[in-house]
Amino acid sequence: MARMVPVFLCVFLLAYGRPAFAQSYHPVDKSSSVKVTVKNAGMDVEAVLTGLEGEISFNPADLKTASFNISLDARTVSTGIDVRDENLRGEEYLNTGAHPRIGFVSKQVTQMRPGAYTVKGTLTIRGISKDISIPFTAVAKNDGLLFSGECRVNRRDFKIGEGSLVLSDGMQLSLSVFAKKI
Repeated sequence: MARMVPVFLCVFLLAYGRPAFAQSYHPVDKSSSVKVTVKNAGMDVEAVLTGLEGEISFNPADLKTASFNISLDARTVSTGIDVRDENLRGEEYLNTGAHPRIGFVSKQVTQMRPGAYTVKGTLTIRGISKDISIPFTAVAKNDGLLFSGECRVNRRDFKIGEGSLVLSDGMQLSLSVFAKKI
């Protein structure tokens, strides 16, 4: 009987412990949208990226267990102009030959108000990692969650287009990531 207690305790913790509270999700690339907007010669240029992969652990009742580990395929950058897209994939901009993925790994998630949060983490572009914060919302949708947020990053922090005299430093990231429960 004494041996049954530790076995029962282990089974109970596996079934009802912390992992049961953390809800795991996978981003759905085709139902998500990642856009980057930057001023080029004074005009807004929008690029879309796809190839979203990763894992999200999110439970609004227990944000200590929340985590985001997601990435995009940098080679998919598309502005709708093939010549520009090839230039963006080149060494001066995203350098996708050496760095095919753009990644984000969270460090902390905090609640701002019901349904509104901020995630702090590390964004990696071109092999350069910088800490950023992204305010976002999380809304239940079709047996999953829709995460939506925006933030600005400085392209020079990632050595993107350093030789450009007409590209603004600030880039607006707009995220709409649908994630399904695993």
